[in-house]
Amino acid sequence: MSNIAFIGLGNMGGPMAANLVKAGHRVTGFDLVAASCDAARAEGISIAGSAVESVRDAEIVVTMLPAGKHVIGVWSEIAPSIPKGALIVDCSTIDVESARRAHAIAAEFNLDSLDAPVSGGTVGAKGATLTFMVGGTVKAFAIGEAVLALMGRRVVHCGDAGAGQAAKICNNMILGITMIGISEAFVLAEKLGLSHQALFDVASTSSGSCWALTTHCPVPGPVPTSAANNGYKPGFATELMLKDLRLSQQAALASGAATPLGAEAAQIYGLFQSAGHGGEDYSAVINFLRGGAKA
Repeated sequence: MSNIAFIGLGNMGGPMAANLVKAGHRVTGFDLVAASCDAARAEGISIAGSAVESVRDAEIVVTMLPAGKHVIGVWSEIAPSIPKGALIVDCSTIDVESARRAHAIAAEFNLDSLDAPVSGGTVGAKGATLTFMVGGTVKAFAIGEAVLALMGRRVVHCGDAGAGQAAKICNNMILGITMIGISEAFVLAEKLGLSHQALFDVASTSSGSCWALTTHCPVPGPVPTSAANNGYKPGFATELMLKDLRLSQQAALASGAATPLGAEAAQIYGLFQSAGHGGEDYSAVINFLRGGAKA
């Protein structure tokens, strides 16, 4: 049993921390939102009065926060109070440069550190089926792998500091581009008089098959568990997809990589969010492509 601090108990962090409790660990959490703290407390998580208070006896610290500036701010605040030799892990999705700055903060206070963003959405967080993409030293990964495995189905060491974030934004750029392509195909099929089921039956068993199609099919019917069958209630919200696509374009600009499809996907999701659909599932972009969700 380990003492684990978990800072950021929202839609992702709350269920992840709850899974650590279910695995037998003592978890002390903190969040600025009272409702998130109340929900976490109901799952057996002890709630501290501050982020600093939550880490005082921690062997492992996990953060799940909105953006790079929040990670840098929180790590700078809590690092002096974390016991020396502890491991600090950030599971947020942030820019690569901020991730590397966070690792530097940890090193300053003799803390092992990992950047470990996740894929799998709220369903994966609740079911402990997330994929963790991890950056950091081999030593830090060896310490953290077993704990991450309690919250996910797959834990992949991608390389040194920042490599987890790099893998996450590359992966989600693929996902965003792919969902737009799938949606365009269904819109074309509709115009040609081809049923949703017919296109799905062909594409899902031939060269058009991909995870986004077979798991998050953007039209009702073929995949009963997809958001399209639940009013596009988000498993992975448009606003989060847009965040990741913009991170990919920031990285592409900084590194000199040519990502024209990634740039176009960011533009399309940006327009879709501007039209008021940021809270819908990312697969709802099909409605924008049909012309039914214009700004």
